[in-house]
Amino acid sequence: MSRITQVCPESVSAVNTASTTVHSQQRRVLLKAGGTLLLSVFAPAANAAQILAVRVWPAEDYTRVTLENDSELKTSHFVLKDPYRLFVDIEGLELNAKLKELVAKIKSNDPYIKQVRVGQNKPNVVRLVFDLKEEVNPQVFTLQPVGNYKHRLVFDLYPANPPDPIAAMIEKGEWNKDGIPAPGAPNAVAAIPNKPEAGKPDEKLAAKPETQQQTAPEKPVEKVTEKPAEKPVQLTRMITIAIDPGHGGEDPGAIGRGGSREKDVVLSIAKRLKAKIEQHPNMRVMLTRDSDYFVPLNVRVQKARAVQADLFMSVHADAFVNSSARGSSVFVLSEKGASSTAARWLADKENAADLIGGVNIKTHDRQLASVLLDLSTTAQINDSLKLGKVVLNEIGGINKLHKGSVEQAGFAVLKAPDIPSILIETAFISNPEEEAKLTDEDYQNQLADAVMKGIKKYFAKNPPLAKNRMT
Repeated sequence: MSRITQVCPESVSAVNTASTTVHSQQRRVLLKAGGTLLLSVFAPAANAAQILAVRVWPAEDYTRVTLENDSELKTSHFVLKDPYRLFVDIEGLELNAKLKELVAKIKSNDPYIKQVRVGQNKPNVVRLVFDLKEEVNPQVFTLQPVGNYKHRLVFDLYPANPPDPIAAMIEKGEWNKDGIPAPGAPNAVAAIPNKPEAGKPDEKLAAKPETQQQTAPEKPVEKVTEKPAEKPVQLTRMITIAIDPGHGGEDPGAIGRGGSREKDVVLSIAKRLKAKIEQHPNMRVMLTRDSDYFVPLNVRVQKARAVQADLFMSVHADAFVNSSARGSSVFVLSEKGASSTAARWLADKENAADLIGGVNIKTHDRQLASVLLDLSTTAQINDSLKLGKVVLNEIGGINKLHKGSVEQAGFAVLKAPDIPSILIETAFISNPEEEAKLTDEDYQNQLADAVMKGIKKYFAKNPPLAKNRMT
């Protein structure tokens, strides 16, 4: 069955008018200038921009639509309700086959877009109409050429009423209202209360003398039936870990010689690590992204803080210009500068993710990024170093280490002021041998096991502090 591009009803009249005008002007071919006959041909598309690619990135957080083209485009947009629709007019553009591909790229499982219609609204102006499933907060912006990309026109469709991140976890069945893995879920295990330290009495029991065994009076006056002592209520201190699979969406990250993409490899590793952490009854996990879409660096930090994470772990797969470079690394934030030239180079490369992935500069909170940097404390960095050392030591048991100590640099994604944060470079995807490892399920599981052991050892020596609420 052939697919017919859906054209905006709103633009049909304009298209017919434009067509009539073109044919009329093309018939006016004779003009005299100094005795010479000149041909006058109306060609409005002569300088029209060319659409090079059309991409759609649906996700629960938001849906992104990207039009890559050979020149910068000017746009205007507006939203109508009942039903919700987003109208976008793009100047300097003619409707072509590449743009029509957008219709087929919208799938039925897209969280926010029902369908898209395209049409030539008037000469040199194309109109896109997004029929929406709910009210959205649209962001329409352009990106300058960077990396392998030419000019990009981006539509980010965010829900007008985004859910609370913890409520969203509960709704998906990953967490229940008490913060314990949901009953019936594959990873559901009865939560185990924290036990009192050896050699120390349980303070809650000591505070209730009626629970202790007592000698009956020698001459009881009458038999008194006592109620059984109430068991002390013990709350489980849930440990929340934020795992951040690097890159995603428009930003593929590093690409190996075999075509493996960093964004795919680290997402797979992160999901394996998530499953292993959730096997522990007092731990729960939040992924900053659980599918292939782009998350700005500062949003990754905000997500971790929104769920009051106890740890933040960003997972990456390194690349270098020399394919012989190999080994795993762990990095933490630095207040005073990078610990090596290589660490500084890597931090600069990772911090450029926002440019490649595409951030709307008008809404990007530069002040927030500055505040996060100012609030990054020595205590947070010290805790991050402790976590980094045990994780690096465990990873060293399954892969060669690029450097035997934790390195430091100004990674933007590690700037949560109150969360111990590390960035794990699992291996060099630019090294053919390590690329093969990174795409191997057994190695991914070994790596996840090693990180899990590091997490357990860290908390064994550094128990989490109390929070405002027991979650």
